[in-house]
Amino acid sequence: MREITLSNGKTVNVECLSCALTSGLVVQDGGVVMETEYFHAHQDVAYPIRGLVILASKRHITCFDELSEAEKLDYIHVLTRIRKAQREILGIEYVYYFYNEDTTHHFHTWMVPRYDWMYKFGRSVESVRPVLLHARNKMNDEENLKEVVEAIHSLARELNQ
Repeated sequence: MREITLSNGKTVNVECLSCALTSGLVVQDGGVVMETEYFHAHQDVAYPIRGLVILASKRHITCFDELSEAEKLDYIHVLTRIRKAQREILGIEYVYYFYNEDTTHHFHTWMVPRYDWMYKFGRSVESVRPVLLHARNKMNDEENLKEVVEAIHSLARELNQ
């Protein structure tokens, strides 16, 4: 069991965070952004950044090459739909995508928006970790969390029509 601190300050004890999220055992603030047979999209539970979406496989795998053909097609379809909604609904101009294979849970891709306030941490990929830590430690106020949840709802409405 691992103890995970969510962006709202609550802690959960889970074997696998992605299993807990994709099964509904842990419900993140704002709910699910989008769900398909193979993938589950949700706001990152640790970092309260408006429009930061995690696209996680429902199946317990860690690498691209473990995706079935159907999962590969679904993945790229869902990823591009979310990105389009980020741009059109939330006005997010730029996004950083991250995927790593040494994760302790499911294959997932982080879709991290780039906002002007983030430039004080740098301009490139090396700025992302300080941005995430800043969000976790300094952006858990009621106003920001409300904006994050509103963004989740806006994306969900667009993506689930």
